[in-house]
Amino acid sequence: MKKKLTTVAFKGTPEMEAKLDKLIAEYKGTRGALMPVLQGAQEIYGYLPIEVIKHIAAGLEMPMEEVYGVASFYSQFSLNPKGDVSIAVCLGTACYVKGAGALIDKISEIIGIQAGETSADGKYSLDATRCIGACGLAPVLTVNDEVYGRLVTDDIPGIIAKYQ
Repeated sequence: MKKKLTTVAFKGTPEMEAKLDKLIAEYKGTRGALMPVLQGAQEIYGYLPIEVIKHIAAGLEMPMEEVYGVASFYSQFSLNPKGDVSIAVCLGTACYVKGAGALIDKISEIIGIQAGETSADGKYSLDATRCIGACGLAPVLTVNDEVYGRLVTDDIPGIIAKYQ
């Protein structure tokens, strides 16, 4: 699934930028610096907005396209901020064969965004994840840190209503 950038206003602070600059300085000139810098930047900002990707590229003297390519390739990186209500649907084998795809479709229908996106108001984010290790409860989704298992699409409206 290709990651998409959504249009949510960037909310970086001077303090965050100073931490990022310190991180970049620590790794500059080091072979393989990009991954730890991206990981650190995501810890600082909570995600990797295009402004941060450009800043990293300039700081590490790398093409912005290369930095973006790595950030968009690895599932550990998020290009969008998580919503106040962060929904993740497991698409591991057990969950997928038990109907997880239909759960994502129903959630998308209700909250108006697709997997990999965050709503413009920042309330919801929806992600399709790999196995979360709860195969016995398949299909499974999480909302923030709460796990819901053995789901059918008819369960989805009630779950989302709890977070409205």
